[in-house]
Amino acid sequence: MKHIPEHLQALVGQAVKRIDTPALVIDLDAMDRNMERMARFARQHGVLWRPHAKLHKSAHIAHLLEQAGACGHCVQKVSEAEALAEGGVTHIFISNEVIAPLKLARVAALAKALSAEGGRLAIAVDCEEGITRLAQAMQAAQAGNAAIDVLVEIDVGQNRCGVEPGEAAVVLARAIQAQPALHFAGLQAYHGGAQHLRTAQERKAAIEQVLRLVNRTRHEFDRAGIEIPLITGAGTGTMVNEAASGVYGEIQPGSFLFMDADYAANQHDAAQPVFEHALYVKTQVMSLSRQHAVCDAGHKAHAIDSGLPRLHALAPEQALRFANGGDEHGVLHPDIQAGNTSGWLPALGDTLWLIPGHCDPTVNLHDYLIGVRGGRLKGVVERIFTVDGRGALT
Repeated sequence: MKHIPEHLQALVGQAVKRIDTPALVIDLDAMDRNMERMARFARQHGVLWRPHAKLHKSAHIAHLLEQAGACGHCVQKVSEAEALAEGGVTHIFISNEVIAPLKLARVAALAKALSAEGGRLAIAVDCEEGITRLAQAMQAAQAGNAAIDVLVEIDVGQNRCGVEPGEAAVVLARAIQAQPALHFAGLQAYHGGAQHLRTAQERKAAIEQVLRLVNRTRHEFDRAGIEIPLITGAGTGTMVNEAASGVYGEIQPGSFLFMDADYAANQHDAAQPVFEHALYVKTQVMSLSRQHAVCDAGHKAHAIDSGLPRLHALAPEQALRFANGGDEHGVLHPDIQAGNTSGWLPALGDTLWLIPGHCDPTVNLHDYLIGVRGGRLKGVVERIFTVDGRGALT
């Protein structure tokens, strides 16, 4: 795990106003409430929840989620899995395909190490060549009694990775079962694109189509006499549909923990818990003109793939619109449509709070997350989290 510099450690116990800008700040009270709501939701629906760690990339936060009831964690990269394992996380699912021999050697070594600690590594596959290469890597690592859980990913509408639903998935399951070091652990059935369909009805309709493909695959497994131990998938946007299906045994939402501006743009589904914004970029006004203000949080402080950030907790008559100012600057204009008809602007040095458009890549821009207890205005810094998986691309 990364070392926390002394000047950041010295912030612990200090007031929020002592946090320099730009900085990525977690409202710990909101994060705790989000965890409690997710744990309650999973219990009520009788499903496991394995949150996606590509959101926070922090072993410490992963442990907090486990204490709240998470059964393990998803990652997308081998290096993300290694970063969590180094921080003591022992139940990890690489919910992605790995083909490169160098990476598979690392996968095998990690599977062996986690097994020795009483943990378990899982991985997704979508072709026979991937299964063969994984088995070869496990053999080369001399893993002994250690095994790796392997889930067949089926393409349920994302049109990205995944084998065609139905009989093709059965073929892969048989190939996994033929390898002594591999354990067929179920199906990965995740539709990422459905998470951001704006209306609840659109998301429900998308998952109904997913369920048709999953059930078609289940039928073929029944015909083949192969048991499917687990069907996993779902994200923050659609989890109410998968959890209520009676088909999914595990859900994988991650963004619920922090929430971002893009997820906030979704119409709320009445069956889903209300998750709060818990991640903010703290920024301050560094320049001022008659028409606009400039803050010190540009693209190097927040990702823009899902749109520019939104200003948080401003009254309508003080509403501001964030505009592209480049790497180091954000340009703030009076938002007339939202109610700022007077042209009000903040003063030089004023603090503002941004809700990122997309949490995951925003976190990846920072080395540390500053956890605040007691609110953004009157709270104090309680802890500093290291972003252990920052830059974990391999």
